[in-house]
Amino acid sequence: MSTYEIRTHQVGRTYSAPHFFILNKGLNSGKPLDQSCPNCFVVTTQNQEQREQLFYLCLSLKVGKYFLYYLKGSVIPFICITDTKMVINTALNNYVKQQWETKVKKLVKITVFEENLQQQLAAIAQLKIALLRS
Repeated sequence: MSTYEIRTHQVGRTYSAPHFFILNKGLNSGKPLDQSCPNCFVVTTQNQEQREQLFYLCLSLKVGKYFLYYLKGSVIPFICITDTKMVINTALNNYVKQQWETKVKKLVKITVFEENLQQQLAAIAQLKIALLRS
C-alpha cells in the first residue's frame, strides 16, 4: 500500500489513475475529499483498493486530529505537502493490515450513518420551513 503519489492539485486537471483529494487550507486541513477544490492535494494510487485504503487512512488521521499539530499560519491555517506526506508515511509504517481492515469497515459504516443523519436533518429543516410558510 506504500505506492502512492501526492501532488498539489491544479484546477481543471483530470486524472486517469484512481485518486482522491486532501484539503490543505483551513481548519479542516487533512480532510480527504472525493471532489476537488482549489486548495487541495491530489493523491494518486495504482488501483482502487489502495485508493480506498489510503482514503480511509487519511479520514482516520483527520478524525484523530493528527494533522492539527502541523497547521501553520495565523489567519488561514494550512498544512504543507511535506508534512502531509510525513503524517501519512508514519501511519503507513504503523500499519497492521488485519486491525486496519476492521477499523476501515467500522469507519465506513459510521460514515454512511453520518451521511444518513445529515440527510435527515436537511429534511427536518425543509419540514420546518414548509410548516412555517403554510
